[in-house]
Amino acid sequence: MTLYKHTQIGYLMLVVTLVVLVLFAWVYITASAESASVDSGSNFAITAIMALILFILASFATLTVSINENYLRIKFGYGIFTRIFPLKEIASVQAVKNRWYYGWGVKVWFWPYMWIYDISGFDAVEIIMKNRKIYRIGTDEPEKLETAIKQAVNF
Repeated sequence: MTLYKHTQIGYLMLVVTLVVLVLFAWVYITASAESASVDSGSNFAITAIMALILFILASFATLTVSINENYLRIKFGYGIFTRIFPLKEIASVQAVKNRWYYGWGVKVWFWPYMWIYDISGFDAVEIIMKNRKIYRIGTDEPEKLETAIKQAVNF
């Protein structure tokens, strides 16, 4: 049974994806128009690079956070990157604001040492595990997520 589920959309990532798609489409059309001077290997390379970049960008266009009876789960995009946190291992949780220079995406930050999973904005929920590892999960509804985690963990 799902106790909480929310998907945040990274609008900036969607805009970047669209811009990259238009750029590569323009390059592809331009290269095709000059096909006398460009071999088919170049067209294939452009298409392959375009597909790879779009695949990566689409992988990080949304962030879904869900909680069931046993786990807190985060999933980027269609699920190429997923992380699962056992609820019984969570020691504390609180809504926080990320600094602007933490950026977005999946990254490790070294001072203080923590993992950050963020797609947009600066709001996040920080969870500290019983092994003292720190994780920040970006969200556009930090109070709801914090409350949901606390209820699931029975704080």
